[in-house]
Amino acid sequence: QVQLVESGGGLVQAGGSLRLSCAASGRTFSTYNMGWFRQAPGKEREFVAAISWINGVTYADSVKGRFTISRDNAKNTMYLQMNSLKPEDTAVYYCAGTSGSTKRGYDNWGQGTQVTVSS
Repeated sequence: QVQLVESGGGLVQAGGSLRLSCAASGRTFSTYNMGWFRQAPGKEREFVAAISWINGVTYADSVKGRFTISRDNAKNTMYLQMNSLKPEDTAVYYCAGTSGSTKRGYDNWGQGTQVTVSS
């Protein structure tokens, strides 16, 4: 198990950028598959991006070309660089991790950080 804490959210104008961070406790972060999810008001939580323990990455179509996921195992931290932000990116962003296959879902979640994009 790892404890996950997100930071970096805030208010930004459309077209702007933010970088989210997800700090993980424990010494096994490097072996975890990690991901970012988001939930907008009145909507279900949706997948944003994922990075495997061997640095394979995947993105939701809605963020491809604008968001970049990365990790620094030496700092036990995962990042989400968000560029060209749109009002529809407004949501609470959550980081998640699992030591197993992501096909079985994520079993470690952060508390979330709010991202608000104004038009």
